[in-house]
Amino acid sequence: MNTPIDLRSDTVTLPTRAMREAMYHAELGDDVYGEDPTVNALEAQAAAMLGHEAALFVVSGTMGNLVAILTHCGRGDEAIMGDECHTFHYEVGGAAALGGVPIRTVPNGHDGLPALADIEAAIRPDDIHDPPTRLLCLENTHNRCGGTAIGPEPFRAACDLAHRHGVAVHLDGARIFNAAIARGCPVRELVAPADTVMFCLSKGLGAPVGSLLAGPADFITRARKNRKMVGGAMRQVGVLAAAGLVALDQMVDRLAEDHEHAQLLAHGLAAIPGVHIDPSRVHTNIVIFEVTDPLAFLQRLQAEGVLGVYFGGQMVRLVTHYGITRADIEATLVTVRQALRAA
Repeated sequence: MNTPIDLRSDTVTLPTRAMREAMYHAELGDDVYGEDPTVNALEAQAAAMLGHEAALFVVSGTMGNLVAILTHCGRGDEAIMGDECHTFHYEVGGAAALGGVPIRTVPNGHDGLPALADIEAAIRPDDIHDPPTRLLCLENTHNRCGGTAIGPEPFRAACDLAHRHGVAVHLDGARIFNAAIARGCPVRELVAPADTVMFCLSKGLGAPVGSLLAGPADFITRARKNRKMVGGAMRQVGVLAAAGLVALDQMVDRLAEDHEHAQLLAHGLAAIPGVHIDPSRVHTNIVIFEVTDPLAFLQRLQAEGVLGVYFGGQMVRLVTHYGITRADIEATLVTVRQALRAA
């Protein structure tokens, strides 16, 4: 059986040969004692790339966002986030369940950023009846808004608004390097207005496991304890951090190839009768489109060796990533045409 063309997510990437070799040869120590040199090197490099004082290696983006919220907020403090954001939809309500942090949602715009007026209206006044607003959570790129890349100016405007009201900002930057490449902007400039930022190694960057949470040194010290509390303290984890170092050194610039493949896919889909998509809204490696019966359509695709995911309503999501070639995109477009003809 042929290997399927797996476009479900960029989380399905496999580590490169260089990553596997680095993992095999990694220097190791006990990270709970701060003695794993490979983890220490990864955290230092991540912090430097993002322009922050310090960083913390965590097992996943979900854990990174959770630890950030737990560190920014106490029990009963409120966090604001978009109603389409990953933390609200896909992270099991961890902030509320484990931290007692209520979530207040505001509508996401098509670009992935809530309107400034909506953010300001959601910030609670100093009133005995209201939970205090402590945190604004933003996302870039924005998954459910189609991988949109928010530019530095609108992002700074949202952060400045929050800061004027004494509210901190955490950025879910799971795919922040995709955003930086799409916007032609240095990543440290793009994230600079946020107080803290999380990014993933295990999506487009291709590492098998891990994310980084970056911020001020005192914040990261407190976050390290919260990571321990939620079970995220690890021992000889340099075996994983080694792959992360390779990802940061070798896999960032190649994300542009994924964006090119996404554009090829989006424009090809737009030419197929029965597919509804606006290619101009495809900024990075995420392609979302509509068909009449998406569940049946995905079953037909899978039968022909192409994997995608249902995204609600009539929407289907396909994601380009390391390991997907131009030939795979062309084959996918042929398969989509066949699947729709068979409907």
